[in-house]
Amino acid sequence: MSGRARLALWAAAATLMASCALLPLVDRSTWLLQAVVLIAVQTGVGAAARRVPLPRALTVAAQVLVTLMLLTLVFAREQAIIGFVPGPGTFRHFADLLQQGSDDVSRYAIPAPLTDGIKLMLIGGVLLIGLLVDTLAVTFRSAAPAGLPLLALYSVAAGLSAGADWLWFLVAAAGYLMLLLAEGRDRLAQWGRVFGGAAPAPGDPESGAVAPVRTGRRIGAVALGVALVAPLALPAMRGGLLDGAGAGVGAGNGNGGTISAVNPLVSLRDSLNVENDRQVLSLKTSSDDLSDMYLRIVSLDDFDGTTWKPSQRHIVEVPDVFPTPIGLGAQIKRTTVKTTVTAADWYAQDWLPMPYPPNGVRISGNWRYEPVGMTLVGDHGQNTRGETYQVKSLDVQPTARQLAAAAQPPAVLKREYTKVPSKLPKVVARTAEEITAGSASRYEEAVKLQDYFAVNGGFQYDTRVEVGRGPDAIANFLRKKQGFCVHFSFAMAAMARTLGIPARVAVGFAPGTPQADGTVSVMLKDAHAWPELYFEGVGWTRFEPTPTRGTVPSYTQSDTPGSSAPDEALPSKNASSAPSAAASPSESCAAQLHELQACDSPSAAAAPHSGGGGVWRLLGYGLLGLAALAVLAIPLLPMLWRARLRSVRLGGHARTEQGAAAHTLAAWQELIDSAWDLGILPDESQTPRKAAARLVRLGHLDPVAGAAVHRVADALEQVLYAPRPRPVAGLAEDVRRVIAALNGTVSGRTRLRALFAPRSAVRVLWAVSARWTALRARAVAARPTLRRPSEQQG
Repeated sequence: MSGRARLALWAAAATLMASCALLPLVDRSTWLLQAVVLIAVQTGVGAAARRVPLPRALTVAAQVLVTLMLLTLVFAREQAIIGFVPGPGTFRHFADLLQQGSDDVSRYAIPAPLTDGIKLMLIGGVLLIGLLVDTLAVTFRSAAPAGLPLLALYSVAAGLSAGADWLWFLVAAAGYLMLLLAEGRDRLAQWGRVFGGAAPAPGDPESGAVAPVRTGRRIGAVALGVALVAPLALPAMRGGLLDGAGAGVGAGNGNGGTISAVNPLVSLRDSLNVENDRQVLSLKTSSDDLSDMYLRIVSLDDFDGTTWKPSQRHIVEVPDVFPTPIGLGAQIKRTTVKTTVTAADWYAQDWLPMPYPPNGVRISGNWRYEPVGMTLVGDHGQNTRGETYQVKSLDVQPTARQLAAAAQPPAVLKREYTKVPSKLPKVVARTAEEITAGSASRYEEAVKLQDYFAVNGGFQYDTRVEVGRGPDAIANFLRKKQGFCVHFSFAMAAMARTLGIPARVAVGFAPGTPQADGTVSVMLKDAHAWPELYFEGVGWTRFEPTPTRGTVPSYTQSDTPGSSAPDEALPSKNASSAPSAAASPSESCAAQLHELQACDSPSAAAAPHSGGGGVWRLLGYGLLGLAALAVLAIPLLPMLWRARLRSVRLGGHARTEQGAAAHTLAAWQELIDSAWDLGILPDESQTPRKAAARLVRLGHLDPVAGAAVHRVADALEQVLYAPRPRPVAGLAEDVRRVIAALNGTVSGRTRLRALFAPRSAVRVLWAVSARWTALRARAVAARPTLRRPSEQQG
C-alpha cells in the first residue's frame, strides 16, 4: 500500500473517531455503522482518483459527486433516477428531511430518537467533514489544517450535549495525532534513507525508520497530556477537561462566576413549533388565586434595539432565604405562597421556573443564584428534567395609589434599565409620548401603554403576521398592529424605557389549568413573555399588554374603567381542558422568530433543552463556511509566508557589524528566492559575482537593475571575505528594484504562480526535515547504550 493510501485511511479513521462525539445525541448508534461504510467508499474514490492521477480539483469533484450519490442511495432512493442518480425530486426530499430533522430535534430532548431527518443530519455532516479532512490531508497533503473540521465536529457535539464527555475528546485527539504522524512518516519516506534512518542492525528493532515515528508519538502523547492537565494546575484556567465537575455556566469553583451575556435561550428559538400540546410542569400551591401564578424563568434586560437578552451577571451559592426584592417597601401588602413544582421528565431547562419574587427554594442538584434577577440557573449541566422542588414566594399586592405615588428610582438602576440604542426608530419614542400625553405619574403612563396594546390601540393577536426584522421591527409592529406575546412585551418595554421608566422583559409561563386533584397543569402552550416595570417602593411589577393572553393585573384595572381586559379569574386562554384551536403565544413565537429576531426567549422557556433545532439546521451552513475558509486559506498560506519572510528579510536591522552582516545575507537570500519564484533556479555552487552575472543574463535585466544586483553581490562578498566588512546602505531598495524588474520581464501567469505558489516555499519543508533530523539525532543520543559482556574469560 502506498504512503498516500495509508494517509487516506488515517484521514477516514480520524473523521470516524471524531464523529463518535455525536453518539450521545441520539438513542441509537446504528447510524455510525452506515457512516463507516459511506466514508470507506468516499475514501476509496479519492484514492482511486489520485492513483490515476486526476488533478486535485477533479479528485475533489469526484468525491463530492459520489458522496451525493451515496446519500441519495441511502435516503432518497425512490426520488432518484435509477435509484442513486440525484434529480430535482431528490433535493426536494433532502430539504424535507432536513426540515423534519430540525423539527424532531426541537421536539425531543437529548438523546433524541434516530429519525430519518436526524440521521441525514448526522451522516451528511460526518461525510462532509470526512471530505474536508481527506481533501486537506491527502489531496493537498497538509494534515495540520485538517484539525479544523475535526475540531468543528467535536465542538458541535459538545455544544449540543452541554459538554461532551472527555473520553470523546481523547478519541478525536488520538485520531488527529495519528493522522499527523502518518503524514510525517509519508513525507520522510519520500526523502529516502538519509531521512529514514540507518538500516536496522540485527537484533535491534528500535533502530531505523521507526525512531522518528516513535519520537513523534512521544511528543504527541506529552502534548496531549499537557493540554489535559495544565488547565487543572493553572489558577486562571478553571474547569479543565478532566475536571470532575464538568462544564458550568461560569468560571470558578461553583461559589461564584458569571452568566454569559449570550442569550441562553437562543438555541431553542424554534422549539415551540409543535403540533401537540404537552404538560411541562405540575404545580401544587397554597395560593387561593391562580390568576397571578405566573412562573418566571429569566428576565431579559439587555436591549440592543432589536432583541432583548440577559445581561452578564454574577452568580453565587443559593441562599437559604432570599433577600427582599429590590425596591419592595415595608408598607406594601404581601403574603407568602408555598408552591411545589414537578417538571416533566422530558423538560430540560437550564433556568428554574419559579413564581416571582421568590423567597426561598428547596431543590437538589447543582444550582446557582443570580441575585439581580432572583433566578436560579443550572451549573455543570444541571437542568430541570424530572425535578421536584419547593418554592416560597411573595404575592405582592400593591395598590394603584401606591404605584402612582412611587418616588424616583435610584440613579444607577434608572440609568441601566432605561438605556435604548441610538438605532431605535424615533417613531417608538414619539408614539409612547403621544399615548401617555397628560399623564400625572409614571404609573399612569405605564397603564396607558398597557391599555394601548391590550384594549384601545386596535392591536390584534395574530400568529401569522410578518412585522419585519432588524432595527425597524418594533416600528413595523406599531404600524401593522398585529403580533403575539413577544411583540407586545418587547414593544411595551422599549417604549417604557423611552419614557424614563425602568423596564425589562420576563420569560416564563402564564397561569396554568386547575385540575380535579387540586394541582395546576402548565402546558407547553402556556409559554409567555411579559414586561416588568420598576416602581420605587414596590419593585419590579408585572404588566400584561398582550390581548387575550395571561391576566391583567388588578392594580392596573382601577385606573382603566370600562376596560375590556380579560377576566383575571381565568388563568389564561389555555385554561380549559380541551386543546386550544388557536395558535399559542409560544407557538407563534417560534413561527415568527425572524420578525423581531428575538423569539428565542419564550420558545426556550417551554421547550426541551435538546440543543436547539436552529443549531442543528445551521450545522450544515457552519461546516460549509468552515470548508470555504479552509479551501481559501490553504492556497494562500505560501503567499502569506513569502510576504512575511520578505518583510522580515528587507526590514530593519541592528546598527552593529553583526546586524549589518545578517541584513546583507538576508537581502541576498531574498534576491535569490524571488528570482527562483519567477523561474530562475538558484545555483549555490557559484560565487556571488558569477551568480549575479547569471541572474542578470537569465532575467534579461536592464543596466539599472543589473547594477543593483551587482551591488548586492559586492556587499555579500564583503561579508564573506573581507576581514572587516563595511556596511552598505540601500540593499533593501536594490533588492526591491531587481524584483520589480524581474516581474516586468515575465508573463502574467508566471507572476501569479510566483505570488500564490512560490517555488521557494519548499524551504519550509527543508527546515522541517532538518529539525526532524536533529530531533531524531538527539533522541538517539539520549537513548542509553547497553554494552555486551566480554566473551573472554578473565
